[in-house]
Amino acid sequence: MLARKALAGTAGAPKEYVEDVFSTYLYTGSGATKTITNDIDLSGEGGMVWIKARSTTYIHCLYDTERGALNTLTSNTTDASISESGSLTAFNADGFTLGSFSQVNHSSSPTYVAWTFRQAKKFFDVVTYTGNGSAPRNISHNLDSSPGFIIIKRTNSTGDWWCWHRSTTTANANLYLNYTDAADSGANPMISAVSSTNFTLATNQNATMNINGATYVAYLFAHDAGGFGDAGSDSIIKCGSYTIPNGPLNVNLGWEPQFLLIKRTDATADWYIMDNMRGFTVADNPVTLIPNSSDAEGGLAKYRITNTGFGGAFDSGDSGTFVYIAIRRGPMKTPTTGTSVFSPTVYTGTNADNRLINTTIAPDMVMIRQRNDTVVPGLYVGARLTGQEFMITGSTDAGATDANSFDAQIVSTTEYGNAFSSMSGVWVGNDATRKFNANTTSNNHVIEAFKRAPGFFDVVCYTGTGANRTVSHNLSVAPELIIVKRRDTTGDWIVYPNNSSESLILNSTSQYGAGYWNATSPTSSVFTVGTSSSVNASGSTYVAYLFASLSGISKVGSYTGNGSSQTINCGFTAGARFVLIKRYDGTTDWFVYDTARGIVSGNDPQLKPNSTDAEATGYDAVDPDNSGFIVNQDATNFPINTNTATYIYLAIA
Repeated sequence: MLARKALAGTAGAPKEYVEDVFSTYLYTGSGATKTITNDIDLSGEGGMVWIKARSTTYIHCLYDTERGALNTLTSNTTDASISESGSLTAFNADGFTLGSFSQVNHSSSPTYVAWTFRQAKKFFDVVTYTGNGSAPRNISHNLDSSPGFIIIKRTNSTGDWWCWHRSTTTANANLYLNYTDAADSGANPMISAVSSTNFTLATNQNATMNINGATYVAYLFAHDAGGFGDAGSDSIIKCGSYTIPNGPLNVNLGWEPQFLLIKRTDATADWYIMDNMRGFTVADNPVTLIPNSSDAEGGLAKYRITNTGFGGAFDSGDSGTFVYIAIRRGPMKTPTTGTSVFSPTVYTGTNADNRLINTTIAPDMVMIRQRNDTVVPGLYVGARLTGQEFMITGSTDAGATDANSFDAQIVSTTEYGNAFSSMSGVWVGNDATRKFNANTTSNNHVIEAFKRAPGFFDVVCYTGTGANRTVSHNLSVAPELIIVKRRDTTGDWIVYPNNSSESLILNSTSQYGAGYWNATSPTSSVFTVGTSSSVNASGSTYVAYLFASLSGISKVGSYTGNGSSQTINCGFTAGARFVLIKRYDGTTDWFVYDTARGIVSGNDPQLKPNSTDAEATGYDAVDPDNSGFIVNQDATNFPINTNTATYIYLAIA
């Protein structure tokens, strides 16, 4: 086995985060050698890669560093491991390399997903052993905590994928990853005991999991063991169970998941995998893959992600008992560069369907505008959490979807996934209706792409209660700017401007109103909303965008105008690439600037999130400065520096 790093949180040990040990990576097959860079150290630390074609009926392919590259196992069959020269050819310090094996990299350009599990204490381990025909038998591991889920597969001959889950131990129930069967009755348990150092093969397993001379691999998943984050005490994986009630399901993990594997245990049912890269959202129909089947992606009605776990709107006909593995959403690290979390991009429309707009990052929220448009009021806004849904910043309209908006990817005439199912951008449609004109032929557009990260930006979806309440978030610091929009019906865009007794309205020039935040300042874990229907009507759905100041990355601040010109020092070193400004003590427009369109010493292209106005280019309202930006005064057209007036701003480096 490979040597392991010292446990995070112990003296002298490096800190580890979920993004160091787990990745969901989307790619398109090419038939040529392909290197997947996901920043997971497999060559040094070891681990497992699980690959499945999304758009076609190829097998599930599993590879691990203990058995070595090229050796393929298939979760939807009982087949032995096969050596395939063109499969996964190398485990790298920052990912892995693929050859031309059609199941993982076909030349016809199917789309794939690769889930990478790095070996790490309190998260995941890979163990190989040779059967000795003498059980009970202890098999040692390096998980440094009792496993919550174990998968065992014979590798030198056919055999089932035997599964043990901590939630079925009371009945000694067995599961099989390659079958739809319900859990066994428990008469013949596979594993009789687990500990932080080993697991025990039960006495009756000599003819299955301990055949003399047979070779096996075991994949071990931890449960709620801590070990991660800045303090080394945060859990990133949980293995639990739930029973669907006659009503809403709410499984509270304490954090938002990015990956979920589930199996019904009391009746015949498939296994399902969901993840937030392919379309695990707040909607009720996540994109799924089935480990026991070669089927392409499909849907699973009623499951949805929440900011503290997952759930769904079930009824009595959906009853059943399930087990799950959930992995926490990342990143957990505080970003160190603005380019890793924000990207402004300009592009020319083509009117093509299913066009990927490259933003260089995998965005969690985007704002898009046709720059010369005078019909749409403001910018289109969409988020990974809300999938195909879009809203418009200058409109009170509810969230909407249509076939020509944020678009799903199409391969071989089949639509699947969602608009955010890309490692480097977002999919838009062909703009046949002007309801969402983000790809109009020959016209110029701009997209502002934001990535969620601690201390910088978060997205939260919640359901209103009608009573004063708190809403959990994952920003890790108290937000200084919050934008809330009602999704299910009309409502204003309510803005928290770092003052719990006041607010602004993004779709209006209005100065402010009161009562939205229950006169309570947000904290590093929650923000508070009052009883206003704009932020908390009973049963209504909302999305909130949260920003904070992060040294060298972002700044939420205010300034007082001087009537001429002044430098706004944000603590940056290479200037602001994005600026949002609004007068706080008067009735004026909102203004957006970015370096993709131009923050220069001369005239600067300017957009108004609250207005149908096209981009204006004939005014020198802002200038660049390494510390942040410079505001100039144009009292008639772009009053962002009126003498004695007070302004708030969001700037991103």
